[in-house]
Amino acid sequence: MAAAYKLNIVTPEKVFFDGETTQIIVRTADGDIGILANHISLVADLPSGPIKIKKDDGEWRTAAVSSGLMKVGGNKVSIFANAVEWAEDIDIDWAKRSEEDARNRIKAKKSDHDLLLAEMKLKRALNRITVHDKFGN
Repeated sequence: MAAAYKLNIVTPEKVFFDGETTQIIVRTADGDIGILANHISLVADLPSGPIKIKKDDGEWRTAAVSSGLMKVGGNKVSIFANAVEWAEDIDIDWAKRSEEDARNRIKAKKSDHDLLLAEMKLKRALNRITVHDKFGN
């Protein structure tokens, strides 16, 4: 049996996960990585992407992370994210409306700042849709 370690995932609004796991797979700016117990110390930028968490019973649970930062060290992983949702809790209709709104804002190109915000919104919406479709059913 794999060794467990502490995982803490927080957003500005809440503590999303605070417990033990034996493995996570998370998307970083450099690609997907797996984290096991006693992983080397690491700080990584997290773009919008999925995170898979292995539960005590060996089953995996997946969530959509909307950008953040991950710190690994001392047999603990801390993730600070703008938003996180379990795949099965994603409101797919709202995510699709958000995607459409973001695409419309990108087409409008009002300013560089508006374009940047619209692109971030689009990435988050597409991530939520992908995570829901792959893991939420």
